[in-house]
Formats: sequence, C-alpha cells, structure tokens
Amino acid sequence: MTTETRITVRYAETDQMGIVHHSVYPIWFEAARTDWIKQLGLTYSQLEKMGVMTPLSQLECRYTGVSRYEDELTIRCFVSELSAARIRFGYEVLRPGEERPICTGSTLHGWVDAQTFRPLNFRKRFPEFYEKIEAMLQD
Repeated sequence: MTTETRITVRYAETDQMGIVHHSVYPIWFEAARTDWIKQLGLTYSQLEKMGVMTPLSQLECRYTGVSRYEDELTIRCFVSELSAARIRFGYEVLRPGEERPICTGSTLHGWVDAQTFRPLNFRKRFPEFYEKIEAMLQD
C-alpha cells in the first residue's frame, strides 16, 4: 500500500533563497507515515496505548530537486522492509504532474515496549497487524 499526503509549502519552511530547507523533509515524512498508519486502521496514539513505540534509528534523504513557497507537493509513503523487530518506510516527494521526485528517503524504526523501551517481537504480540502490514509490503 502506498499513501499520498498533500502538502502546501509554507513560507516558514523556506530559507533565504526561497527554497524549502532540507530539515523540513523529515517532518513531511512523519506526516506521511502518520497517514500510512491511519490507513492501516490505527493511529499512532492507539499504537502507543497498545504498548508499542516506534523510535527512529535511521533517516535517509536524497535531494534531487527543489521546492519553493506555495508549491503543492505529494509525499508518497510505503513500507519497504518489515521484520518482527523493525519497520522501514520509504518516501517520495513529488510535484503534481512530474514523474521525477524532488526528494526520496527512508526511515527505519524499531518496535519497542512503551513501558520498558526494550525491543519487542511485533509479529508475536500483534500477529493480525503484522500480517496486515506484511501483505502491504512495497516491492
């Protein structure tokens, strides 16, 4: 499953040159990831109430273009890797009508117990959600 999150670039997200600052893209990744989780049938807060946290262990961004104030963008989000201990999300930031992304990236998250912050086996604890995510893996 790939979700699409729409973003309109705000003035505060640009630098003096009028270009979106590189630090903004990971924030957009988070918005897209939150939408992806909602499409799974959960919210992040529900996941946390179930006793699961997903701390970030890796972030990658590759910038191949620029975006500017008031650009309307689409952030595509998908799961590219899944294990009992981790989940990796992939992202593409696109301008409507353009095929080449202006940014691509990924984030790697661990599945941890919300109380102890120790790794947990998501597949064992929540087999129905694990199977649902596994069925949506992006090749």
